[in-house]
Amino acid sequence: MARPIYVRFDTPSELADKALQLVQIASETGKVRVGTNEVTKSSERSEAKLVVMAEDVDPVEILVHIPMLCEEKRIPYVYVPKRQRLGQSAGLTKSAASVAIVEPGEAKVLLDELSQAYPTLKK
Repeated sequence: MARPIYVRFDTPSELADKALQLVQIASETGKVRVGTNEVTKSSERSEAKLVVMAEDVDPVEILVHIPMLCEEKRIPYVYVPKRQRLGQSAGLTKSAASVAIVEPGEAKVLLDELSQAYPTLKK
């Protein structure tokens, strides 16, 4: 299967797992925005500290604008393979195409680690 057009770089599986762990901890102890509309709003307002997107979103047009918006606002972003796991990590019973970390809560160390790894991923 070809990579969707909004996926600009490969996220190693260990970083994707850390991103899912960050989403889970932040949803329990901090503040997250779930869903592409919420992610777009929090990114436009520069509230998001990190954006996590699923790679298996259909239709792909849902997420095409998010990487460009994140780059414009200088918000780091990463990808995870499955939207179902992203939704579960955010505390939902349904899947989620994207999640924005607004307040990391007890996961500040994970957020810092992913933010520092972000520039090396884009190369």
